[in-house]
Amino acid sequence: MNLLLLILIPLVTAVGVLLAAKQQAKWIAFGGAAIQLITSFVLLAAFYAQRTAGNTTQFLFEQQYNWFPSLNISFHLGVDGISVAMILLTAFVVIAGVLVSWKVDKMTKEFFFLLILLSLGAYGFFISLDLFILFFFLEIAVIPKYLLIGIWGSGKKQYAANKLALLLMFGSALVLVGMMGTYFGSGAHTFDLPALAKLNMPVEVQKICFPLLFAGFGIFTALFPFHTWVPDGHSAAPTAGSMFLAGISMKLGGYGCLRVAMYLMPEGAKEYANIIIILATIAILYGAFATMMQQDFKYINAYSSVSHCGFVLLGLGMLTKTAITGAVMQMVSHGVMTALFFAIIGMIYERTHTRQVNEMGGLLKVTPFISTALFIVGLCSLGLPGLSGFVAEMTVFVGSWQNADAFHRIATIAACMSIVVTAVYILRAIGKVAMGPLKAGYETITDATWNERLATIILISGILAIGLAPFWLNDLVRPGAEIIMQKMSASH
Repeated sequence: MNLLLLILIPLVTAVGVLLAAKQQAKWIAFGGAAIQLITSFVLLAAFYAQRTAGNTTQFLFEQQYNWFPSLNISFHLGVDGISVAMILLTAFVVIAGVLVSWKVDKMTKEFFFLLILLSLGAYGFFISLDLFILFFFLEIAVIPKYLLIGIWGSGKKQYAANKLALLLMFGSALVLVGMMGTYFGSGAHTFDLPALAKLNMPVEVQKICFPLLFAGFGIFTALFPFHTWVPDGHSAAPTAGSMFLAGISMKLGGYGCLRVAMYLMPEGAKEYANIIIILATIAILYGAFATMMQQDFKYINAYSSVSHCGFVLLGLGMLTKTAITGAVMQMVSHGVMTALFFAIIGMIYERTHTRQVNEMGGLLKVTPFISTALFIVGLCSLGLPGLSGFVAEMTVFVGSWQNADAFHRIATIAACMSIVVTAVYILRAIGKVAMGPLKAGYETITDATWNERLATIILISGILAIGLAPFWLNDLVRPGAEIIMQKMSASH
């Protein structure tokens, strides 16, 4: 399996979209997204085939090309189970995002070009094994977000776009400083991830560089108190922009925290683990209670994303194999779930022209398909068994509980309590929107179109695949978590 395909397919698609006529642009974007999805399944099958054949190398399908030999920068690609899970997530969200944006009329070609460019940045980020290349792809994923919100957004879009860009650039700056500290502090003068992982980096270097890297990546995944870009950015973004932001972009941060900060600096991770747990627990509870106060449907989902991403950081901070596995499962689960939630909100907004929950009611009568999907994604968000949210959050809780001391147990119980709050705001919002008498003026509303139905079915299939048969994802992710835990136990 040639990993360069994951970069070339979106690149060719993006160029094709720009060169095509306006009406063909969306079909080219859809075709490219479909090929990405097929390629990600081919990668999954090839990965399983290699593992079944007894290939126990940490990273498979490695390719390495010298880029700047004088600085020891190489174009180094490779995947493990965690990367494959993230690539699958990206492919699912990309195709759904393209389908949901079918009716975009304003600068259609540019819109789809930026969407595909976002996916290019995400794929490149997840397969990079060189810190410099990884950072390069992380930045590719920031610029389109700014333009998507600033041009196609709604509400206070300029304010939201600027806030998002400034905070994410601040996060990137911290990552860059941390990377440079790693480059010089390791003594090896290399950006190569596997090479750096073999070194025992001085503890002093780890204590300085770990918080820079973890906080830098953490800003992307709504680390408290740097989470404030999330509600504004999500609510102002166009539907596909919100899906990408919450479904993929916030996962870049969680993946970076795990793959770069924790993997390269186990001593640093141990040193700051308790601070990460405290911040994650605050984010989980704060996000849940803040969501209860919201009336705008997009703000409800945006604040709940802060809470749900808190589970990712909580799992990472707990430093047990099960908790880290749960954190990655939560990234995938939340990515699919929140993308679907934003897609449904977008569909409802297109028909009712409001996002205020109080102004809606009885939509189940006129939009049975959209309302059913809303129920499914809402129940997934509050952690109903049989759906992906339950599996991921339970794995984090079980892994967290394995730490027997009072501090870890209290943090776990506090995080569990947020589920009750989640149930309250989700059931209340869905009840107001879908149930009860139909509001006047909504009698002529039509149900989902073919493209909206296809996007919804693709994402619901992802939720059910994790919820009903979680073992494939668990088996995919666990070996990567084991390697990180071995590094933790080997470091003193």
